[in-house]
This record gives sequence, C-alpha cells and structure tokens, in this order.
Amino acid sequence: MQTLELSSQGKHLIDLYKHMAMNGLKRKNGAYIENPYNDFQLRKFREIVKPKLCEEKIKTVLDYGGGGSNWDIPGFDHDTGLSAKDYFGLDEVKIFEPARGLLNKENTDCVVCVDVLEHIFIADIPKVIEELFRLSKELLVINVACYEAAALLPNGENAHITVRNPHYWKGMIDGIASKYPSIEVMLICSEAFTKGVVFESFKSSDWDLSETFKVDQKLLGFKAV
Repeated sequence: MQTLELSSQGKHLIDLYKHMAMNGLKRKNGAYIENPYNDFQLRKFREIVKPKLCEEKIKTVLDYGGGGSNWDIPGFDHDTGLSAKDYFGLDEVKIFEPARGLLNKENTDCVVCVDVLEHIFIADIPKVIEELFRLSKELLVINVACYEAAALLPNGENAHITVRNPHYWKGMIDGIASKYPSIEVMLICSEAFTKGVVFESFKSSDWDLSETFKVDQKLLGFKAV
C-alpha cells in the first residue's frame, strides 16, 4: 500500500485533532465539550446510502476518519434497533482514525468517508481523495460538510478548515475518479447539519458510454434523518 505523506500543516492538524480527542474542545459559543467526535455521523445518511451499501458485492467497509463510530453497537437505526453492520448486512468493518491511534488501512469493498475532508488542509485534499479511491474495490461514499463547524481548533480556528461549495468537491473528485474508472462514487454535500445535496452516483467509466460530449449528473436535495 502506498504511504500517504501529508504536508507539514496536515501533520500539525493531526496533532491538534489528537489533542481534541483526548482533552475535549471549545465551541464558538464558549461551551466546552469533554468527549467530542463520538457521534456516528453516517446515521444521518443511512437511508440515502443503504441501497448502495446493501448491494451483494459490498461485504467489507473501511470507515476512513471514523471518529468514535462503532459499527457493532445496536441502535444505529432507530426503527429496527440494528447495529450499523447488521443494518447494511456487512461482514467486516475496519476503522481508520489517526486522531485516536487507529492507523490500519485496508482495501475493502467500500470506503466510507463522512465529515472528514473539510478537516483536511487544502494542499492535502487531492492526496487524501486519491487514497480513498486506492483503498476501495467497488464503492466510495463521501460526505463533506460545506459550512463552518461549531467546534474550534486549539489555536482558535474553526475546525472545518477547508469550507468549499458542493461543486468544488464534485470537481475535485471527478478529476481523480478518471484514474479509477471501475469505482462507483456517491457524493453527499451537507450545506447545513441536516440538509444538503446528493450527486447521482457514478463511475468514470460511464462517461465513455455517453452519447454526447456534455455529461450531466442529477443533483438531489436531502434532509437527513
């Protein structure tokens, strides 16, 4: 597996996130959160991603930047009470979270990256997105927050250090997707905590099948549940 070499700024950010995971964080409103980043952010999008994650070919998942997510605890889905692993019918889930010392990256059928890229230093974003593609065998599910966080870094900056609009992220991902034509991509861009847009899932190999030179994709709104 190719090693990802972050910029010096990117490495420093990892140190700040480690500090926050261990010591808590401050919010813009002055509140102090003792145990941050323990929410299972994928829960908001479970109905949106379920049709893809429940496909027969998807049995293993890497949760890239998984925070405190636990795929084995019951209650991921409120109606059924199932864990995330059972809700999506998965055999195995691996979690990569450098802020918590979880450093194992493995190739899996699907890579899930939720609420991560906006925390990445801008010079490192192309490298990280390319690594997401390299780690996936079939499917890549990305959610990006396109708004400022409530949380602050220890240096006082907003914790969402790369805030861009959905079309910035779509363009960045499209440019890299062309090198990985067999990987299906689902991109969800949150414009607020519970709403945003979903780009129609695609493989870059589909572009070659287009009957026109202009390749459009459907853009749907969503409200997270």
